[in-house]
Amino acid sequence: MSTTLGAFVAGGIAACGAVTATHPFETVKIRMQLQGELQQKGLQPHHYRGPVHGVGVILRHEGVRAIYRGLGTAYIYQMVLNGCRLGFYEPMRKTLAGLFLDNEATQHIFINMFCGAASGVIGAAAGSPFFLVKTRLQSYSPFRPVGTQHQYRGAVDGLSQIYRAEGVRGLYRGVSAAMIRTGFGSSVQLPTYFFAKRQFMKHLGMEEGMPLHIASSSVSGFVVCVFMHPPDTIMSRLYNQNGNLYKGVLDCFGKTVRTEGIFAIYKGFLPHLARILPHTILTLTFAEQTNKLMRKFEGWVLPETQKA
Repeated sequence: MSTTLGAFVAGGIAACGAVTATHPFETVKIRMQLQGELQQKGLQPHHYRGPVHGVGVILRHEGVRAIYRGLGTAYIYQMVLNGCRLGFYEPMRKTLAGLFLDNEATQHIFINMFCGAASGVIGAAAGSPFFLVKTRLQSYSPFRPVGTQHQYRGAVDGLSQIYRAEGVRGLYRGVSAAMIRTGFGSSVQLPTYFFAKRQFMKHLGMEEGMPLHIASSSVSGFVVCVFMHPPDTIMSRLYNQNGNLYKGVLDCFGKTVRTEGIFAIYKGFLPHLARILPHTILTLTFAEQTNKLMRKFEGWVLPETQKA
């Protein structure tokens, strides 16, 4: 295993590689979550009807640049979030397993889920301002606007505008929803991945390698999407709001369900799944490879006492 710093760097690099491929579906997902916001059923617009349709609409009317709007900010967020998630998970798991089970190598589902959630919450809190700006950049459309529109020239301009208007508190608008969302997703992502990996090896005789990593990541990605999408919808609306349309997570959830129905919290599920499946596969598969490279690098530059 790499050092904590090595795992942080490896996880961040892996996530950036994944987000490059999946960013267009994230853009569509956010716009679908915002379209028809607090409008009664039957009165809601359907500008974006799914992942493929949504990507096509944006490409035809706004160009490739629009589908990748906010990508630079997404890189920063992914470095912070997944660096924390993949960097802190294993050290936390080993510490708690050694403390409660007297063997740090022992795998326990509740310890794994707690460490997954805790490492994800840390990353979400640290990266929240970048996700806030990313959401607003992606939701902006001069052709088919949905939700509140924020016109920023880029990440730095967005952060500075928010800070000047609302201060530090404005940069952390919606952070509670982000922590809940990522806690849900992270609590199942790595435990599900490692559980699936063990089962494939045990029952199907699969060995370490790309096919095993892809199969395990696919299972993990689907489970993550099911658990994470409702708080993800709430987070998108809290991040994108202007003023105080919502007082917080529960207020946003209540207003959304009362006005649009319970299934409104699953708006944009298909583009989310289309994003998160390849994103999870690529992140966890890349992470296996980048961790190997990081271990080799650390083997060259670190003394033996620091490689554990």
